[in-house]
Amino acid sequence: MVRRPLGNHHDGPDTLLVTPDTTQTEPVTSDTEKMPEELRELITHAQVVLWDFDGPICRLFAGHSADQVADGLMEWLEGRGLHGLLTESERESLDPHIVLRAVDRRRPGSDLVAELEERLTEEELKATSSAMPTAWADPLIRTWAAVGSRLAITTNNSPRVVGKYLKDRNLTDCFAPHVYGRTEDLHLLKPDPHCLNRALRAMGSAPSDALMIGDTPSDFLAARRAGVPFLGYARNGHKEKLLRGAGATAVVGSLEPVLRAVRAQA
Repeated sequence: MVRRPLGNHHDGPDTLLVTPDTTQTEPVTSDTEKMPEELRELITHAQVVLWDFDGPICRLFAGHSADQVADGLMEWLEGRGLHGLLTESERESLDPHIVLRAVDRRRPGSDLVAELEERLTEEELKATSSAMPTAWADPLIRTWAAVGSRLAITTNNSPRVVGKYLKDRNLTDCFAPHVYGRTEDLHLLKPDPHCLNRALRAMGSAPSDALMIGDTPSDFLAARRAGVPFLGYARNGHKEKLLRGAGATAVVGSLEPVLRAVRAQA
C-alpha cells in the first residue's frame, strides 16, 4: 500500500455515540487505542471504501428541501392526471426517491419515468449549491485516499449530481472514475446491491476487502446482499435507531473517530 505524508491535522474526541456535527471542534479526550475493536478492524481491513453520497458525504437537501422536491414531482404528475399512480402512503412520504420508484413500478421503462427522473436530477443539481458537507467527511476522504485506499461512491442519486458536488469540493481526484449512481434501471436502486457490485467489479475487489459507509437501512441491506462489511453513519438518534433496527452493529455518530483511525495507519 502506498502511503504519503498527511501534513498537520486536528483530532477531536473518540466516540461512537450519536453526537452533533459540532463535535469536530472539541478537544482530544482519548486515543486510537481506546477505539472499539469492531470499528478499528473495519477500518484497518478496508482496501476499498464504498461511500453513500447523501448523508455520509453531505446533506444534499440541506438548503433545498427534499419535501418540496417531492411535492413538485407530485404536482407535475397531478397536472397530467396521474395522481392515482401514487398510494396515500407514497404521497405522504415526501421522499422524491419513493415517488420516482413508485411511478417506475407502475409504468416501467416509460417516457413518463424518464422525464420524472430527469426532473429529479435537475432538482438534485440545484441542491448541490446549498448542500452541507458532513462534518469530517472531506478530510476523511482525502486522508483515506492519501494512505492508499481506493474510494468509490455507490448512491441512489444521479452521478451527474455527485460529479458536480465533488468538483465543487475539489474531491474529484479522490474518487474518479468510480462514481456509481442512479441509472435508467430504477429497480436496481439500493437496497439492490447493483451499484456496489458495479464498483467492486470495476475496482477488482473482493467484497470482503471492501467497506461501505451509509446512513440508511437500504445502504445496510445493499451491503449485506453484496457481502460487503458495513459502517453506519447516524447524524441523530432517529437515524441510529433505523440502522440498528435493520441489523447494523457498527454505527458512528461522527466521522471523526474514523478519521483518527485512518490517520493512525499512515
